[in-house]
Amino acid sequence: MLLQNVPPAVLVQFLREHRSEWADFNVDAYSAATLKAGAFAYPGMRPTRFTGSQVIMPLGHTIENEEMLEVVRLEGHSLVQEDAFVSRDVHLLQICTGIDENAVGACSELIFAPINEMFPDDAPLVPSGFRVIPVDAKTGGAQDLLTAANHRTLDLTTSLDVGSAEENGSRCILTIAFQFPFEKNLQENVANMACQYVRSVIASVQRVAMAVSPSGLNTVSGSKLSPPGSPEAVTLALWICQSYNHHLGSDLLRTDSLGGDSLLRQLWDHQDAILCCSLKPQPVFMFANQAGLDMLETTLVALQDITLEKIFDESGRKALCPDFAKLMQQGFACLPSGICVSTMGRHVSYEQAVSWKVFADSEDTNLHCLAFLFVNWSFL
Repeated sequence: MLLQNVPPAVLVQFLREHRSEWADFNVDAYSAATLKAGAFAYPGMRPTRFTGSQVIMPLGHTIENEEMLEVVRLEGHSLVQEDAFVSRDVHLLQICTGIDENAVGACSELIFAPINEMFPDDAPLVPSGFRVIPVDAKTGGAQDLLTAANHRTLDLTTSLDVGSAEENGSRCILTIAFQFPFEKNLQENVANMACQYVRSVIASVQRVAMAVSPSGLNTVSGSKLSPPGSPEAVTLALWICQSYNHHLGSDLLRTDSLGGDSLLRQLWDHQDAILCCSLKPQPVFMFANQAGLDMLETTLVALQDITLEKIFDESGRKALCPDFAKLMQQGFACLPSGICVSTMGRHVSYEQAVSWKVFADSEDTNLHCLAFLFVNWSFL
């Protein structure tokens, strides 16, 4: 993932200190229990409630704290009465590097692996984690930086248009890698769980990146609110709201005098899911606000691989056809309550949906995309 204006040290430090913001403790518990059973067998897990709290116990560090080795204890409590006094804590061996904002280093990392007091000394670890590498044009470009750091797995940066620091601000590459032990007959189940979990982690890390970046929404390059060559996010938000008002005669947002970043922020934080799709023969999503991403259980990066028809089952697609024809004819359509499907396969109900054409001018001659509003949606 390419991030813009996100300090690597700040991002990694936040991920280290606020694990509950992005991790699922039950997945950590699964990995620990699986390895404890040996031979990657699934041993079965007792019902456990994790408190969300973590305790970091330092084991050692270098002189200037550029590298730290520590054990992380995730506190859990059994939900079974007979095991009420049995500890369900999960322990991770963790190494953290590059969290000093003033230090000059090749990268910042947070790597962790489940451990257990019963592990033999030569037991293999199954690590996962994050690596953030700054991409600075002044250092001679991404490829030189990666070659110097010997991070061969990130050759994708050779195709990035780094540009000047003035044009793009500071940029960095975030690599997310997770490993999930499994028994052969459970491979498919674990793979499905892993895909869903990693998508959730990516979405959480994007929100964290937005929070720690001084530039707010504009942090994830390649996950812009519109694809390359399209208008900037603020302009697109303005078109969405103006077109809604033109077609339906009311304001999409509560305050109609908003402009610029304030309008974009209100659209992003709107409680209902707002999504835009292209005008291709097979419409593909190009923008969603936070509620839209949550409803589809996806990220801004993955959104552009999702077609409109994918979020409806067969009956939903048939029901959409007449409304879609009405949309193209009169410029908007009101859809009754219905059900759509998230990228994780979960069914989502909504009380009402509204669709309208989004124009790039006030004369309604330059049609840019189609917008959808899903009101009061919830998972079934």
